[in-house]
Amino acid sequence: MALLTAAAVPASGAPGSPRSAEESSTVVRTDQGRVRGVSHGSYTTFNGLPYAAPPTGSLRWRAPAPPAAWDGVRDAAEPAQRCVQMPAPGTGAVAGSEDCLYLNVTLPTPKRAGGKKRPVLVWMHGGAFLGGSGSDYDTEQLAVRGDTVVVTVNYRLGIFGYFGHSALGSTPPFGLADQQAALRWVRANAERFGGDPRSVTLFGESAGALSICAHLTSPTAVGLFQRAVLQSGSCLMSFPRGALGPGTPAYEPFAPEADVQAAGAEAARQLGCAAGGGDEVLACLRGQSTDRLATAQLMQSFNRPAFGNALLPSAPDRALASGRFHHVPVVLGTNHDEMRMFGGLTLAAFPIRTEDDYRARLVDAFGADAPAVEARYPAAQHPTPALAWAALLTDRSFTCTTLAAGRAIAAHAPGLPLYGYEFSDPDAPVLTGLPANPDFPYGAAHGFEMPFLFSSLPTERPLTDAQRALSDRMVDYWTSFARTGNPNTSDAPLWPLLHSSPPLPRSVQSLAPQPGGIHAVDAHSAHQCSFWDRLPR
Repeated sequence: MALLTAAAVPASGAPGSPRSAEESSTVVRTDQGRVRGVSHGSYTTFNGLPYAAPPTGSLRWRAPAPPAAWDGVRDAAEPAQRCVQMPAPGTGAVAGSEDCLYLNVTLPTPKRAGGKKRPVLVWMHGGAFLGGSGSDYDTEQLAVRGDTVVVTVNYRLGIFGYFGHSALGSTPPFGLADQQAALRWVRANAERFGGDPRSVTLFGESAGALSICAHLTSPTAVGLFQRAVLQSGSCLMSFPRGALGPGTPAYEPFAPEADVQAAGAEAARQLGCAAGGGDEVLACLRGQSTDRLATAQLMQSFNRPAFGNALLPSAPDRALASGRFHHVPVVLGTNHDEMRMFGGLTLAAFPIRTEDDYRARLVDAFGADAPAVEARYPAAQHPTPALAWAALLTDRSFTCTTLAAGRAIAAHAPGLPLYGYEFSDPDAPVLTGLPANPDFPYGAAHGFEMPFLFSSLPTERPLTDAQRALSDRMVDYWTSFARTGNPNTSDAPLWPLLHSSPPLPRSVQSLAPQPGGIHAVDAHSAHQCSFWDRLPR
């Protein structure tokens, strides 16, 4: 990141140094020093702001350290590099950098009169704890239409973010620790950007939502946020065996610390770093090049945050069930056809063409319960066996676990503002890069709500007029929740409280363009949750 000299940009108020209104609005003093952003007319961006020291060399696999201060004015025109990513299939190239703990801030122009502060939205990106970057998301609409300050965050991924080893002792999941360091930076600096540090809403999708689940149950996150929106990832989410392909293991998003440390010992052996005492092992591991560590096999071995440490003392699902979570207003949401995204990615390798194919997958996933699942989801009642498979996994792994998480929250905090949604646009634009499957429409698949909040995400076609109207409504809902803890606005269909329909949380807001429109639905019944609640996870 370039630095301008102090002489080139005189300090505010210095004698003989008049500054334009635009320059004054684009230079902000943070705890570490001054930064110059870029004015885009109705909004201003500050990109690539360091919230922690680069976690390189001796700082690899350590909790994030404070960033260094600087003199002069730091150029904040461009985002920093993304954190090291899971290598793309068929390539050995490593994308990203270990020097990646930066965030980006977007705020409306100008600042509010009278010093009134705006609510702050902090976005945690998804990507299976293996990929993604805060700079992938254009937050203009949330900032300008919603009148909020929006922050997007990079955090360590894969082996760099979730490695464990007995020589490290009981350490926090580094990627989650990065996120909390970013939240502490927001608390310290939000006011300088016109934001209210006492009105911070965490929101995230997929792995970002799972991260927020962890922070909801983390004692070290106390006071760092006041509201939370979890999109397509709850504290109870899991996949059965075979969900992503025949024989693939069951998936739980969080892992016992002992399991992560055992995987770390195996990685050290593979890398030739197993000899000697703990200090020698760590010195050898920290001496490995980024390229040697960022292999597909090693990255995928470390994409589950560990529990059993100070940041995450217990598994988040157990913490939620026992009432050990921060009592803040929450929105929990899923998409109507979540698993079609995963299915679309794997159908070429693992086709489900016939009822026999379907039945074999059921047996692999559910064993003795397979006949009961097939009776509830007969292939003949769906357009194809593959779509039947996606429907039952959407219900089992996303919708019903999210509603169960809502029940757990409501049981321990019955008066807490708690809302649910289901993104239900059957013709949502397909995210760029997904394979075309003529007999397998994606519908409202995993991640397909995000272009309705972030206009920059690439899709195969732009939003229609009706979808743009839905996008506006969703932005209004999200930013109203950030402002008040209630998503409702005066000119849009009202959301039901998730726990307001006894005896179970059932009613969620269905988000779809006209003609279906926005309305409350009984997601518990529509997704067969009474059936799934009776089966073991």
